[in-house]
Amino acid sequence: MESISPAGRGAARNRRRLSRAIRESLREMSMQISLLNHQVRGHLELKGADLECLDLIQRHGPLSPSELARRAGLHAATVTGILDRLERGGWISRERDPSDRRAVVVQAARARLAEVLHLYAGMNSAMDQICAGYADHELELLADFLRRTADAGAAAAQQLAES
Repeated sequence: MESISPAGRGAARNRRRLSRAIRESLREMSMQISLLNHQVRGHLELKGADLECLDLIQRHGPLSPSELARRAGLHAATVTGILDRLERGGWISRERDPSDRRAVVVQAARARLAEVLHLYAGMNSAMDQICAGYADHELELLADFLRRTADAGAAAAQQLAES
C-alpha cells in the first residue's frame, strides 16, 4: 500500500480548507445579496418573489407565464398573482404572442427598469471596481466558476423539487 507523504497530506488539507473557505464565502455572498434584494424590494414596494420574476422577465423575456413559472421554480398560480401585481405596478405588460395569437407573453416595461438599476448602482459600481483589480484571464476563470456554481445550484434545486 502506498502511503501519502506529509507534503501530500498538507496539500490535501490546504485544498479542503480552501474549498471550505469558498463555500463559506458563497454562503455569505448569497446572504448579502438576499439582504440587498430585500432592501430593493422595499424601496420598490414589491413583494416576495416579485423582484426575482421581474429580473427573469427582463433578462429572458418576453416569456410565457408557464416559462416564467418554470424558470422561477414556482407554481403557475403563484406566478399569476405575481404577474397581476407587477402589471398593476406598471412593471410588466402582457401581450399576445406574435407567433401564437392564443398565447400570452410577458415583457418588462423598460420605463420602470431605470428605477431598479438605480437601486443596484452602488453594488454595480463596487463590482466594477473589484473586477478592475483582476486580469482578463482571472475574470474568465471567475466567470466560469460562478457559472458552473450557478448550474450546480440549479441542478440541486431541480433534484430537490423532484424528490
